[in-house]
Amino acid sequence: MNFKIFRTFALAVYLAATGLAAQTTPVASGSAPAIDSTWWKHAVIYEIYPRSFQDTNGDGVGDLNGITQRLDYLQALGVDAIWISPMYPSPQVDFGYDISDYENVDPQYGTLKDFDRLMEEAKKRNIRVILDMVLNHTSDKHKWFVESASSRTNAKRDWYVWSNGKDGGKAGGKPVPRNNWESLFGGSAWEYVPQTKSFYYHKFYKQQPDLNWSNPAVEKAMFGTMQFWLNRGVAGYRLDAIPTLFEDPKLRDEPVLGGTNAQGGTNAQGDPKLKEIYTTNLPQVHDVMRRMRSMVEKYPDAKYPGDRVLIGETYLPNTAELDKWYGGEKKDELQLPMDLIIGFSNKLDASRFRTLITEVQTQVHGSQPLLVFDNHDNIRSWERYGDGVHNVEIAKLIAAMLFTTRGTALMYYGQELGMVTSTPTRVEDVRDPIGRTGWPKEKGRDGERTPMQWDATPPQAGFSTSATTWLPVAANYKTVNVQTELADPNSLLNWHKQLIEMRRKRDAVRDGGMVMLDTSNPSVLSYVRTAPVGHHNIVVALNMTGQPQKISLDLKEAGISQTAIKTLLTDDSSLQGVTTTSMTLPPFASWVGEVQMQ
Repeated sequence: MNFKIFRTFALAVYLAATGLAAQTTPVASGSAPAIDSTWWKHAVIYEIYPRSFQDTNGDGVGDLNGITQRLDYLQALGVDAIWISPMYPSPQVDFGYDISDYENVDPQYGTLKDFDRLMEEAKKRNIRVILDMVLNHTSDKHKWFVESASSRTNAKRDWYVWSNGKDGGKAGGKPVPRNNWESLFGGSAWEYVPQTKSFYYHKFYKQQPDLNWSNPAVEKAMFGTMQFWLNRGVAGYRLDAIPTLFEDPKLRDEPVLGGTNAQGGTNAQGDPKLKEIYTTNLPQVHDVMRRMRSMVEKYPDAKYPGDRVLIGETYLPNTAELDKWYGGEKKDELQLPMDLIIGFSNKLDASRFRTLITEVQTQVHGSQPLLVFDNHDNIRSWERYGDGVHNVEIAKLIAAMLFTTRGTALMYYGQELGMVTSTPTRVEDVRDPIGRTGWPKEKGRDGERTPMQWDATPPQAGFSTSATTWLPVAANYKTVNVQTELADPNSLLNWHKQLIEMRRKRDAVRDGGMVMLDTSNPSVLSYVRTAPVGHHNIVVALNMTGQPQKISLDLKEAGISQTAIKTLLTDDSSLQGVTTTSMTLPPFASWVGEVQMQ
C-alpha cells in the first residue's frame, strides 16, 4: 500500500497540495570518497511482491517457498537483500497491506517454518531479508480493532482514532463526520459504526483503520511485533506509508485547494483537492522514528550479525524534507528514506536529473541516498520513461544511473527484464479495489504486479502450473523472460548483471564520491565517481536524447589530471574502443569508463 499512488502527474500535485517549495541550500559535499563497510550502504535491494514471484503449490498465487526456490537466480543477479511485501495473515482487501496478525504468515504464502527455511537458505547465499512493516493501520479484522470497536469503554478503544462526529454526530438524521478528511482511495476518511454511534478514521480503505500513535501502548505493541521478526533474523524493515502515522489531535479541516482529484491527482474518485497539512508528515512522527532507530540498533542480533536497517516509503516534495527523515545532522532516524523525487520525475531530462541527484548528494548531511525507479504501486519505469521505440536503451540508461550513482540501489522484480505494465482493459478483470471504484480514469495497480516471467513456457511463463493465475501473465512473456535474456549477451538482464558486478568490484562505484561534469549540457548526464587513493576513478556518460551527442569531458573539474580512459561498459558497440573523454554518444547510449593511472 502506497502513501501516494503516483502517476506521471502526482509529484506536481503533491507539491501543490503541501505548499512546500524546492530548497537548494547545500549542507555537505558529495565529492569526497567515504570508505564504509556497512552492508546496506553498498547493497542492491530487490523488492519481491510475493503473490507474483513464484508459485510452488499450483494455486496460481506466489508463495514463500517460491522465493526460496529462486534464491540462486537472485544471487547470480547480484542481489544483497530482498524486501518482501507483506506476507502476514490478511483479508487481502489491499493484498496484504491490511494485516490481521503481525506475528504469523498468511496460509496462502506458507508457514512460519517456510519463512525460517527461507531465512536459512538466503543466509547461505549472503542475501539478507527485509520485511514490509505496516505501522499506520491494521486490518479491521485484527483482534485489536475488533475489541476497540466493540464498545466505548473497551480497554483498546484508544488504540485507534475515534470521533463522535460533527454536532453530536448527526445532521438530518444521518451521521456526519467531524471534518473533511479524505481517504486516499476515495470518499470520506471516516467510517460510522452504529454499535457505538461513532466514527473511526482510515487514511486508506475503510477496512484499514488507523492506529492511534499518540497512545504509548500502541507504540509498545507495534515495536513488539517488529522484535518478533528481528528474533527470526530479519535484516530490517521497509516502513509503509510512514509519514501518515499521526493526525492533528484537534481534527481540524484540511484547507481546500479547489477542483477535484478527478481532474488529475492521486486517484480519480472526484473528491475535492485538499492541502494535507493535518493528516501527513506531522512532526510527531520523527520522535517515533528516533525511538525506533534506537530500538533496532540496540536489539541483539546474535543469530544474524550485521546492522539492521530502516527504510521509509517517503514520498516527499523536496530534498530538505527528505533530510528530516534521516534525522538531519544527527542522522538518528531512518538510515534509508526512499528518494522518490528522482526516480519518479518521469521525464528523461539530463538537467533535471543532474539537479535532483546533486541535491541528494549534497543536502542530506552526508547520509546515504536510496534511489528507486520502480515499485508495486506505480506504472513501471519502462512506460514512464520509454518512448515506445527505444525502450530497451532507455531502460539500460535508467539502470546505469541507478547502479553507478552514489547510493543504495532498490529495484523491483522484473525491472531487470523490462517487464511491462499490463493494465486491464475491462473493469471486470480488475483486482485492485481502487481500480474498480475509479474506473476508467483510475485503473488500479494490477498492471505493475503481474507474475514474474521466468521462461517461454505457456501459459504461465514458469511462474505457476495452474491454468489460471491471480493476475494474468503479460502477453510478451515468450520474448521477455529470464531464460531467453540470460542467453542473449546484449539483453537488459545481462546489462543489469554487468552493472551490479562492476558496482561490487570497482571501489570508486562502491565507495567513491561523486562529481558532476559538463554541468550546462541539457542532453547528456555525465559524472565522475571519485576513487579512494590508489584506485581508479570511474566516468559515466548517459545520452538522454534521441539524437547523437558530441561530448568532451574535462576531468579537471573533478580534480583529475589523467586523461587516458578504458571503456568498461557500454550498450553501444561504437563506444567499445573509446580511450578518451571526447566521443559521440549514439541516441540513448550509456557509457562507463575507467580513468587510467599514469
